[in-house]
Amino acid sequence: QLQLVESGGGLVQPGGSLRLSCAASEFTLDYYAIGWFRQAPGKEREGVSCISGSGSSTNYADSVKGRFTISRDSAKNTVYLRMNSLKPEDTAVYYCAADPNWTTTQYMCHMGTRSYEYWGQGTQVTVSS
Repeated sequence: QLQLVESGGGLVQPGGSLRLSCAASEFTLDYYAIGWFRQAPGKEREGVSCISGSGSSTNYADSVKGRFTISRDSAKNTVYLRMNSLKPEDTAVYYCAADPNWTTTQYMCHMGTRSYEYWGQGTQVTVSS
């Protein structure tokens, strides 16, 4: 089973930045499309961003477009989510996930939770003064 671990969350003031990391244990992430999701209290888990297996295609939720950037570093077997200009509305637990259908997601990725099978445990991001 592909195991994912998120890190990089924490407390930050509005307007600040954080970089989240998604690392895999034992398995390479190179073949998998990776998505970042978040869930705030009382809210459904929503897609934030995703990156295709090849890294050639990315998607962003409208609420974060222009502020967040997803990337991957094959050498470190890690996918990142750089979050700039953070707002209180960004407060949530952030999860990364891998899409098992790697043959069809080399050049595209999904923003819906149902496309993903392997999930990390999440990292808390709190944006507050």
